[in-house]
Amino acid sequence: MIIVDSALKQRAAAGNPVRVGLVGAGSMARAIALELLRPPAGMRLVAIGNRTISKAERAYRDGGALSPGKTNTPRQVRTQAELEAAIDANIQAVTEDPLMLCRARGIDAIVECTGQVEFGARVAMTAIEFGKHVILVNAELDATLGPILKVHADRRGVVITNTDGDEPGVAMNLYRMLKMMGLRPVLAGNLKGLIDRYRTPDTQREFAERHDLNPNMATSFADGTKLAQETTILANATGFKVGKRGMFGHRTAHVTDVVNLFSPADLLRDGGWVDYLLGASPTNGAFVVAYSDDPAQQRYLSSCKMGNGPLYCFYTPYHLPHVQVISTIARAVLFEDATIAPVGPASCDVIAMAKRDLRAGEQLDGVGGFTCYGTIENATVSLRDDLLPIGLAEGCRLKRDVLKDQAVSYGDVDLPDGRLSNQLRAEQNSYFAENVPQ
Repeated sequence: MIIVDSALKQRAAAGNPVRVGLVGAGSMARAIALELLRPPAGMRLVAIGNRTISKAERAYRDGGALSPGKTNTPRQVRTQAELEAAIDANIQAVTEDPLMLCRARGIDAIVECTGQVEFGARVAMTAIEFGKHVILVNAELDATLGPILKVHADRRGVVITNTDGDEPGVAMNLYRMLKMMGLRPVLAGNLKGLIDRYRTPDTQREFAERHDLNPNMATSFADGTKLAQETTILANATGFKVGKRGMFGHRTAHVTDVVNLFSPADLLRDGGWVDYLLGASPTNGAFVVAYSDDPAQQRYLSSCKMGNGPLYCFYTPYHLPHVQVISTIARAVLFEDATIAPVGPASCDVIAMAKRDLRAGEQLDGVGGFTCYGTIENATVSLRDDLLPIGLAEGCRLKRDVLKDQAVSYGDVDLPDGRLSNQLRAEQNSYFAENVPQ
């Protein structure tokens, strides 16, 4: 992966930078815009699409593009022709129609950063249709529809990938490195400081304001939904499962303690698990545990202070999604290499669980809301029990009561009509039932 910087420098020298369109203008999108506007050699942010144009302009302003003395101030464009003319003229653009970026000549990759499942699905599908590589900074979408989006991307010959810098991408880099070294990865996941399933946008509002976050996003961090989405993305890229619904989440002092917390026999039997550690130093980043029972390899690993085996812990003590996304964009465009993407049917799923006793007639409010939290479950169980993904929960109307901490099923709700996300989820279930051996 070190060759990425050299490849970008070659694009810069040739006057042919990787051209990026950014969809979304929330906190993470603004951080990504800041990095792309520095700019890295061989890469250029050409346009930002957001349904509120002032937020797209803010992203450019926060990135320095609207600072005093800047002559290349972003241009608001309203038509496809205006957008493409701005790209040709090397003028940065903003638009309130993000789908224009997906259709635009002159854009190599779309960074989808809305955190929305329905709108994000429309962005991803349009970008794929028009031959753009898609970088998902959207765990909500990837955990819900990633496998079928990958099918569509493969058919069109483009890359769809989640990003380096978020925990799944960080773990996947370790996973690939360990396989290349001849070790067998058997456990992977996140480091987490807090889980409280019953947090709401009200309890998280002060934290959200302090850190310039949407309260629902802050809630999804605290109530475990984002953790479940990230570990599902990792499971779907490795084929790993979970040892139980919601994972074990052992509390421990340091990440390296993980080798004493899991049974090698359990991990090997299921082909590997995703899980998380609670309160473990270094408190940030991701880990992968590898297995080796080879005496010679064990001897050398022991001499390198990796322990006596057969489980060995490897970890990265940081994750920087807004910075490391640059590597993911370059790998997708220049090498057609996904940082992390599904390898087939879903291995795990993020199901909707009631945060409180819910009553018939109530409308669910989705990720990071007041009604549900998301938890990880093996996809075989989710499909068998017809459980509702948290990514499709928003806008669903309950047909019957659901008790606190009970899983919500499709039979419990009426889905909103006309959603592309509903169609894609049904297509995902049908496609893999028909095309993957049981």
